[in-house]
Amino acid sequence: MTLVLTHSDISALIDRHAVFDAVERAHADLSTGTAANPAPAVMPLPDGGSVLPMAATATRQRASTVKLLSDMPGNRAAGLPTQRSTILLVSDRTGECEAVLDGRLITAIRTAAASAVATAHLARSTSSTLGLIGAGTLAVEHTRAIARVRPIDKVVVWSRTEATVDEFRRRTSDLDVQVVYADTPHDVLATADIVCTLTPSKDPIVRGAWFRPGLHLNAVGAPPRADHREIDGPGMGTGRLVVDSRATALAKSGDVLLAVAEGHLADDAVTVELGDVIVDPRLGRRSDDDITLFNSVGIGLQDLVTARLLVDAALASDIGTRVEMSA
Repeated sequence: MTLVLTHSDISALIDRHAVFDAVERAHADLSTGTAANPAPAVMPLPDGGSVLPMAATATRQRASTVKLLSDMPGNRAAGLPTQRSTILLVSDRTGECEAVLDGRLITAIRTAAASAVATAHLARSTSSTLGLIGAGTLAVEHTRAIARVRPIDKVVVWSRTEATVDEFRRRTSDLDVQVVYADTPHDVLATADIVCTLTPSKDPIVRGAWFRPGLHLNAVGAPPRADHREIDGPGMGTGRLVVDSRATALAKSGDVLLAVAEGHLADDAVTVELGDVIVDPRLGRRSDDDITLFNSVGIGLQDLVTARLLVDAALASDIGTRVEMSA
């Protein structure tokens, strides 16, 4: 029987702390070779859209997955989500399709978890001010995840509309943090110890000239398009760069690819993955003045470990719909 988990099922089941732990282990497994995550193919669609099959396999989770990510920029004009995804979880022992899961909430929470893992291993331990470029759902999830690993007492937020920041403040009101509206992205960089860029920007919204000693930055928001980026070329070439997956970053990170094309970053400098830093901390921050940058494109292995947690929890709680696929 195949288990089907809807967005509502996943919302009821997901444990953010467990996702953090699973994502951290998964990146270490990727570096030690007990998990695999090839770079996804990008298949173009009419009207500028694309489909990315994000595959991964992991010995620890006894499974393989494919997340089919549809990147549909034309949806924005119709008021529809620009990205949609569905995850297929398959047993690596029998080949049985164990589950089909809606990918929306999984993607948001595992992305924030990856940024929190990077922050835990790269940001200064005394970092207390979080800066956000963008104030939507990803900003909410990042605040919750990063407040778990650093003593955050102040969040400085920039968004194109102050109303979005007001909504962010409402959605994080249960956290013991001060939320401050920033007039510009530069103001965020001037204040924060940790910065997360969370916008679907095509043109750079953050400049390397604004970086201060000791900064940790999570570059997260740019969609998987080679012509989109949030950080300018000099910024990508400044400090210690860590990626979630080298193969994936060189295939679909506009932040990386454009910096390489402009000569600010050599592709042979894109070598250190997050899992490498987890396994060997000497590859990460070495002093309080270091600038560290985590380029987060998002990988299928993060989806796999989150899906496995959800399927196990659903079976234990008798949640979801079971379908006989071979009938």
